[in-house]
Amino acid sequence: MAGSVILIGMPGCGKSTCGVLAAKALCKSFLDTDILIQERTGMPLQEIIETKGTDFFAETEEAVLSDLAAYTNTVIATGGSAVYYDNAMRHLKSIGRVVYLKVGFEEMMRRIKNIKTRGILLAPGETMEDLFRRRTVLYEKYADDVIDCDGTDVEEVVSAICRTCI
Repeated sequence: MAGSVILIGMPGCGKSTCGVLAAKALCKSFLDTDILIQERTGMPLQEIIETKGTDFFAETEEAVLSDLAAYTNTVIATGGSAVYYDNAMRHLKSIGRVVYLKVGFEEMMRRIKNIKTRGILLAPGETMEDLFRRRTVLYEKYADDVIDCDGTDVEEVVSAICRTCI
């Protein structure tokens, strides 16, 4: 299938890990938008949030997502907060298929070992439960395909991503 595959989902769902393997299997390029944000700012995600603030992080993330027009045959792993930007998500849907790697709250929390240093975009006073509820609705809104990742291993998720491209 021509076009890009855009992976969305909660932190720890496997967007980066499974995305690079799916790109190899599909003979596509791989791109991680978190890395692009870090390259653009010269800082790790958590440092951006701590030193420049959540608004700066959000503006940078939205700009990076909106600049992806050149990626036409790529598996793109987005940051978990990509779905906060309607214009950017509409742009991503125009260049490919949006695949939601779905995990439940307990699975997400089990997988994330570094909440304080991972660079998760939390609003002031927002809990991980709040984040989970707010983002789930948006992931479902933008998804062309949903892959349930609870109780699966990397190979199963990669196979499922590849099947969405047939």
